[in-house]
Amino acid sequence: MITLRPAAERGHADHGWLDSHHTFSFADYHDPAHMGFRVLRVINDDRVAPGKGFGTHGHRDMEIVSYVLSGALGHKDSMGTGSTIRPGDVQRMTAGTGVTHSEMNASATEPVHFLQIWILPERRDLTPGYEQKTFPESDKRGKLRLVASRDGRDGSVTVHQDVALWAGLFDAGEKATFALAPGRHAWVHVARGAVLLNGLAMREGDGAKVEGEAALEIAGVASSEVLVFDLC
Repeated sequence: MITLRPAAERGHADHGWLDSHHTFSFADYHDPAHMGFRVLRVINDDRVAPGKGFGTHGHRDMEIVSYVLSGALGHKDSMGTGSTIRPGDVQRMTAGTGVTHSEMNASATEPVHFLQIWILPERRDLTPGYEQKTFPESDKRGKLRLVASRDGRDGSVTVHQDVALWAGLFDAGEKATFALAPGRHAWVHVARGAVLLNGLAMREGDGAKVEGEAALEIAGVASSEVLVFDLC
């Protein structure tokens, strides 16, 4: 069964410097029917104005993945990490026992558009950690590329949970099939563009809960970027 979560039904916060849409309950947006899915807790679709961003703040006991769609995101944290995240990069930060960090638009002239993803860790009080890797467009063109996994296989970043995150780029007419093992679930998020998911039309910002399906077919309708979460 596939259940659509339309983009227009997400929570929304406009702070002037930040325009954010929340797939699941977050901050002042509370929806008991959408508190997350399995161990996937947050997908925030954030657009940050030039030169603005999230000042230093703290987290703990969460796996935080940042996925930049356009622009550049500057990252600093209490572990001594300083980096810039651009399209094609995937960043994973393990908050664990506690970490502080800032995420700022690295440009003074261009906005940055990125997805902030939170995954519940397999256990509490993990040692804080940071990882960032680049996945070329060619690795995702017309197919799904593993970008995050529990064991870091195939060059993916490591998340401390039984989750596999796949990313794909699809032009109109391009298709990919994804097999789900028995007992597994999926969440599909259309970051941009439009696709058909097993024939179901999905547009930018739409999400879909997948339960009891053996396979997924993603077919591009327009130039698109799609994330698939394979969940326990």
